[in-house]
Amino acid sequence: MSVHSKIAILGGDMRQVYIAENLIKKGYSVCTYRLEKPIQDGRYTELHSFEDVFKKCQILICPIPLTKNTLPIKDLAILFDEQLTEDHVLIGGAIPKEIKEILDEKKIVYYDLMKNEKVAILNAVATAEGSIAAAIQSSVINLHGSNCLVLGYGRCAKVLAGKLKGLNAIVTVASRTEEALAYANAVAGLETVHLSDLKKILPNFEFIFNTIPSLILDKNYLTLVRPDAVIIDIASAPGGIDYEYADKRGLSAKLYLGLPGKTAPKISADILEDEILKIID
Repeated sequence: MSVHSKIAILGGDMRQVYIAENLIKKGYSVCTYRLEKPIQDGRYTELHSFEDVFKKCQILICPIPLTKNTLPIKDLAILFDEQLTEDHVLIGGAIPKEIKEILDEKKIVYYDLMKNEKVAILNAVATAEGSIAAAIQSSVINLHGSNCLVLGYGRCAKVLAGKLKGLNAIVTVASRTEEALAYANAVAGLETVHLSDLKKILPNFEFIFNTIPSLILDKNYLTLVRPDAVIIDIASAPGGIDYEYADKRGLSAKLYLGLPGKTAPKISADILEDEILKIID
């Protein structure tokens, strides 16, 4: 692959716009489809159908998550199955299992950037900062000195918990695994609780951040949440909260997807572009 290969930038948020602009400046032949806003640099081709994308472009740079501002998974799967050939290379992130199965079956070369450890860690920074911004905007109290609960202790939760502690919040991590709890306490200096014991202390928290991608705060748990608490859910869709019951109780609970593309799109695009260039050069 080289600057002579046509590259399609598809859908997504402002990260895709910045990636397209950067690649154009570097001399790559770029086509766009369904971008969030027009590109100022006129040295690109705007396409108007997926069929044109597949016919005219070899490299497809898809949004993160892959279905963002494109098509539902089912429709996208059908389209990929019908239109993709072995000549195509697909680059994206958070690629659904259904799509990966089709790509594997058709022997399409593809790269899931969210499986790249460097990208995932740097992406976690933007997600954590976006989560904190959302919490501040959603509450009438300071994070400083507040009781914060972080559900889960994976990559993103570690960054988030550390930044909350840096703001002098009192941070408790809840996890299913003893190893995660031991690390959070011994290395990061955080309070910890096993998920099985969460109900005992749930009423204590003014802020709850969920990173676990499965239903964790159901009706039984939400009944115990204080009415003025702010719940920030940054797990992958559909999140980990019973939103119907949360709404019924009048709780402040919201699912925040794609935060890096909303709160830090330019730096997030630069991170993604670095890895994309390693693939296409």
